[in-house]
Amino acid sequence: MFISLLSEHFIHTALLAGAVVSIVCGAIGTFVVARGLSFAVHAISELGFTGAAGALVIGLDPVIGMMSGSLVVGFALGLLSLRGNERDTSIGAVLAFGLGLGVLFLSLYQGYATEATNLLFGSIVGVDDAQLRALVIVAVVVIAGLAVVFRPLLFSSVDLEVAEARGVPVRGLSVAIFLLLALTTAEAIQVVGVLLVLTLVITPAAAAQRLTARPGVSVVLSIAIAFVSTEGGILLSLEQPWPTSFFISAISFTIYLIARAAGSRSRRRTARLVPA
Repeated sequence: MFISLLSEHFIHTALLAGAVVSIVCGAIGTFVVARGLSFAVHAISELGFTGAAGALVIGLDPVIGMMSGSLVVGFALGLLSLRGNERDTSIGAVLAFGLGLGVLFLSLYQGYATEATNLLFGSIVGVDDAQLRALVIVAVVVIAGLAVVFRPLLFSSVDLEVAEARGVPVRGLSVAIFLLLALTTAEAIQVVGVLLVLTLVITPAAAAQRLTARPGVSVVLSIAIAFVSTEGGILLSLEQPWPTSFFISAISFTIYLIARAAGSRSRRRTARLVPA
């Protein structure tokens, strides 16, 4: 059964889609973790679902609504939030209002919201060729955007106050990273769903930063971990008929635990070598 499924076109499409999404999530996840934006990922994913519900009400494709909702929320958060306490407060306020809108949209919709609710869990094996092309386009936009702002974004992620004093446009970078994060989150939702989007955006990057302090190496490791988790999850789901998103999250979390243990051991060894 496993070998026969590997010859199916929809499996090839799923593997390609997983590869594309893992590259984008792994790359941007490094900056998300460095800037402490995990809560923002949660908010954008939840409010992407609100956008999907709103699209159903007006008769549009829920994926278009999800993408639009994520971008609107990302732009708003980029303008409203910059530093720790201010950021968390702004995200919480926007999230609460957005979830209220989502409840309203679902109550207004007269049909079955199956297309929107499917986004809660994702369906990587349900991605078709048209969706794959859309994923590739979004991935190119996000990677190109990260390449353009990489150096100032890294500088502001390490030390925001010094970057601001040096004339780095930190407000513009805040908007840029949130918009790129919104695109990435909307893309990842189609693979693992709203409820598990943190699996690809946060966990690989968190594991990578446990293994190295070098930003470039951290990005590569984060992409590699996301790739192994996604592709491994898809392949395991062919052998065992459990949700693909479960396998992806399980592999990703296992790698994180290993990286955390390895990082702690490395720090203890370094501490013993450094003279008191």
